[in-house]
Amino acid sequence: MNNQLILDQVTVKYGAMAAVSDATFSLAEGEIGCLLGPSGCGKTTLLRAIAGFESVSAGSISLHGEFISTPKHTKAPEDRAVGMVFQDFALFPHLNVNKNIGFGLNNLSGKEKNLRITEMLELVGLASVAERFPHELSGGQRQRIALARALAPNPQILLLDEPFSNLDAELRTQLAAEVRSLLKKNKVTALMVTHDQDEAFAMADKIALLNAGNVVQVDTPYKLYHKPGSLFAADFIGKGAVINVGIDAAGLLGNNLGSLSLNTLPEDFGNTVKLLVRPDDIAYDDTSDTKLEIVSKSFLGPNYLYELALNDGQLVPCLTHSHVDIAVGDELPVQFDLRHVVIFNPD
Repeated sequence: MNNQLILDQVTVKYGAMAAVSDATFSLAEGEIGCLLGPSGCGKTTLLRAIAGFESVSAGSISLHGEFISTPKHTKAPEDRAVGMVFQDFALFPHLNVNKNIGFGLNNLSGKEKNLRITEMLELVGLASVAERFPHELSGGQRQRIALARALAPNPQILLLDEPFSNLDAELRTQLAAEVRSLLKKNKVTALMVTHDQDEAFAMADKIALLNAGNVVQVDTPYKLYHKPGSLFAADFIGKGAVINVGIDAAGLLGNNLGSLSLNTLPEDFGNTVKLLVRPDDIAYDDTSDTKLEIVSKSFLGPNYLYELALNDGQLVPCLTHSHVDIAVGDELPVQFDLRHVVIFNPD
């Protein structure tokens, strides 16, 4: 597939401070990407640079084969064929839905404009609210109208800045799946910003994980979760715990965790390793002789997420069915399944 968006060693500075340094990644046509990371990591700055609201200090950004940002030239935002969905939707309160969607279509004739508005309303399934004003819509409806308005001019890429953050948790999950389906069906290239990994996993084909202004890993959601390339990625993604464990020359682990295959271990691993243990690496087993003290538990509806103490006091997670209801302070019988743990050298 051809790359629709390419960022090549992009640096964005505010004065002497680099908000983003040497960011490199690309999106193919029709691919949905995500800039994921904690607050202040540079993801929104990078999105604004793609939109044309920030200049680059080094590197380049190209869209559909054309350079749109370099240190010597920045193409104006309105000339970039970029659609934008903002965190607060940014709908015009004094315009009805029809006029909001048609706001950026002044280059079309009246008939063409009306046809495009109708097409967009049908696309997002909201033809029935065409005459309403934004304050008469639900949060989910406003989000869909903002999406329709951004897609109406047929942009080469759609940028979404924390598009679900103003919605409740259940609606966020539902809309993320709906928006992904809509974008994929219409082969729209898109890039979203979020700090919420659940949204990123629900939406994206590819995720660029940022930390302190640097892109630390670019990967599929599956690989980012199961094969994090750094301790930061391991700690940020998922609900796992990184623990220090003693290991002997045969691969036998301390804390009665079992053993690891030697060919899965880093070179020169010494006598300790760091393990990323996910909740599904520890299974409840009422026949097991291995019992760990329950330090805390969280009810998640269909599941309980337990926090368990190993013999040396380090804490690990365990996910069980919600019918497994054992009190904090008691012991939970478990079996360790280390086939998928991620191993790091302590150094």
